[in-house]
Amino acid sequence: MFFNPQTPLLMILFFFILALLFLLAGMNVIALVFAEIGIPPQYILSALFFTLAGSFINIPIKKIPQERMTDEESVVFFGVRYRIPRVEEPETVLAINLGGAVIPSLISIYLLFRTGLWIKGLLVTSIIISVTHHLARPLKGVGIAMPAFIPPFVAALVSVVFSRHDAPVLAYIGGTLGTLIGADILNLDKINDLGAPVASIGGAGTFDGIFLSGVMAVLLAAFLT
Repeated sequence: MFFNPQTPLLMILFFFILALLFLLAGMNVIALVFAEIGIPPQYILSALFFTLAGSFINIPIKKIPQERMTDEESVVFFGVRYRIPRVEEPETVLAINLGGAVIPSLISIYLLFRTGLWIKGLLVTSIIISVTHHLARPLKGVGIAMPAFIPPFVAALVSVVFSRHDAPVLAYIGGTLGTLIGADILNLDKINDLGAPVASIGGAGTFDGIFLSGVMAVLLAAFLT
């Protein structure tokens, strides 16, 4: 007979502390990534906060009429389950995600101006656009989704090939802008057929792709150099 000497309250406290430690470790990794690409130290905490908090904020842009909304409550894509919000009106709200689109784009543009890596940045981004556009799939009821772990590996490898010295910066620029443009923006014409209550640019199925592409690509590029 299995016997657990810990009370339920202590077990809950243990798992809460464990989850908190993982969260803090992840935040520390992200902060190190921002430092690696040259974000001034006094702005790292703000960039970290707005990126993570902004992932929950979708800014509506327009409403797109739909003939029929999906009846599903959730869908699974590459092992990830996405919950579909319920709405009464047969329309899709097109929005842009603050943490998954706006902030990464602003950081990438800042890095391009600061480093002057316009040509190499454009080349790396173009390659990632091609890769992510090929990987992205319209997901009924959710929007555009894609596997999150392939783009960062490609971004890191391509960045190292173009410039070992500037690889982390190029990896972030290409990983974020390439994923955003290739997966989301170039698939906006498919929104009319998705039956999704909300289609968020840089959110839902692609926030993890954009976010992980930027963070993981920098870490991989730094490791490879």
